[in-house]
Amino acid sequence: MNSEGGRIDKWLWTSRFFKTRPLASDAVNGGKVHLNGQRVKAGRLVKTGDVLSIQKNYDLYEVTIKAINKTRRPAKEAGLTYEESEQSQLKRKQEQEIKKLASATRPVPKRKPGKREREQLRDFKKQL
Repeated sequence: MNSEGGRIDKWLWTSRFFKTRPLASDAVNGGKVHLNGQRVKAGRLVKTGDVLSIQKNYDLYEVTIKAINKTRRPAKEAGLTYEESEQSQLKRKQEQEIKKLASATRPVPKRKPGKREREQLRDFKKQL
């Protein structure tokens, strides 16, 4: 582990927030990652102490960089490179519970929609 700076996309990849570096780069350039409250580009250098907001799928991670790895390491070591705020952890857990409850109350259809029903669904969605 290193305390020097490194590219933000590479740090996201080595810290295992994204499976590949291009995915990390696309997330940064797409505005899913903010550094110290600012939108940045993939080549931006990060250093220890920086605060990142990472939107991944429907989860929001608020993390502080503790260390910078130059290479991708095992998950246990990658977890040591950042510290997630407790508020972020609580919010993610609450949202997961809400999703779990919502999926339990959603009605399950008895069968797949037929050709006519699919057409009606498509027409209905176009109206929205």
